[in-house]
Amino acid sequence: MTRAPVTRKAFAYFYEMTTRWRDNDVYDHVNNAVFYEYIDTGVNAWIKLEAGLDVPGGDVVGLVVHSACDFYAPLSFPGRVTAGLAVEKIGRSSVTYRVGLFAGDAGRAAADARFTHVYVGRGDRRPVALPPEFRAALEGIARPAR
Repeated sequence: MTRAPVTRKAFAYFYEMTTRWRDNDVYDHVNNAVFYEYIDTGVNAWIKLEAGLDVPGGDVVGLVVHSACDFYAPLSFPGRVTAGLAVEKIGRSSVTYRVGLFAGDAGRAAADARFTHVYVGRGDRRPVALPPEFRAALEGIARPAR
């Protein structure tokens, strides 16, 4: 069973970037591995610019423990890519983000991803409770799983 591409309505935050010449592969579209770079960039842009975590110098570090992506349409150079971001699940020390990648102004996602961070202490790499201010920011972009 194939799922239909998600729309922009599923997301609370958007971060725009551009494709790069090096992103294209021999098939003249962005390689699927590069989609993960865009996903990581969208999540970390929100964390750094909107959620107030000190990246990379803070005491709390987010480590990716799981990721998955469904691909629906190609992206290519040159082009704009918008990462739509929402939070699907907030745990004590973990967060599952949902990220949609949209080509230009497209209404349906070219890719739909899940991206889970476990937040750990910088020094000991042991899970830590999410800082209260960060948790509040996460709750601000939370969306129910669909």
